[in-house]
Amino acid sequence: MNPKVSILIPFYNCPYIAQAIKSALKQTYDNIEIIVVDDGSTSYTKLIKPYMKSVYYLGKANGGTATALNHGIQHASGEYIAWLSSDDLFYKNKIKHQVQFMKQTGASISFTNFNYINQHGAVTRHGAGGDPLTPLQLYSSFLNSNPVNGCTVMARRDLFGQIGLFDESLTYTHDYEFWMRAVLAGLSLPYLNENLTAYRWHTGMGTLRHSAVIAGEIEFVRSRYSEQLRNLISITPS
Repeated sequence: MNPKVSILIPFYNCPYIAQAIKSALKQTYDNIEIIVVDDGSTSYTKLIKPYMKSVYYLGKANGGTATALNHGIQHASGEYIAWLSSDDLFYKNKIKHQVQFMKQTGASISFTNFNYINQHGAVTRHGAGGDPLTPLQLYSSFLNSNPVNGCTVMARRDLFGQIGLFDESLTYTHDYEFWMRAVLAGLSLPYLNENLTAYRWHTGMGTLRHSAVIAGEIEFVRSRYSEQLRNLISITPS
């Protein structure tokens, strides 16, 4: 039997939530659970109602995406965890292809390529994740950017017991910090070069609305891990 995959969808006042849920329900993989974590929403909750029989719905007080993800992880029963933001989409073979990739590589965590879409769902850029990087290139890139799109990631659930959950003190860069923690723990982070997720750019997205706070968090995370990353880079073959 195929291993179960838990798809976590954190939700906070997002008008695209129904589209995200539908994309999860359309997966060609046959052993999934979909967990919608409502992070204290006051708007658009009615959009979830038609899907309540098909998803697990968890409500909680507002605390940010990291708290919603951690809440979902703690309630998940899948061997693997995938994260889908409520304004993004999974293409239908996302889970099937990435589980196959995880088995082939033996990885505890992996990420994939993706497309950009606009507010109407039209693709504005194919393959936005770029070409594969060597381990040295990947580790080096963490010093200047976040090369991993969180909604392309799949991880074994037991990984979170190994290196911990997302850092809830980081409102916007909890994912960036987690990837750094993973590679510094000695985990490989293989890349599946297939466009399996649609990442939506729109005027209401937090990346645009909170850019100043995000910049400050990025500097904080880099200051925490830059020395360890440089040490890792120094011993990684080119």
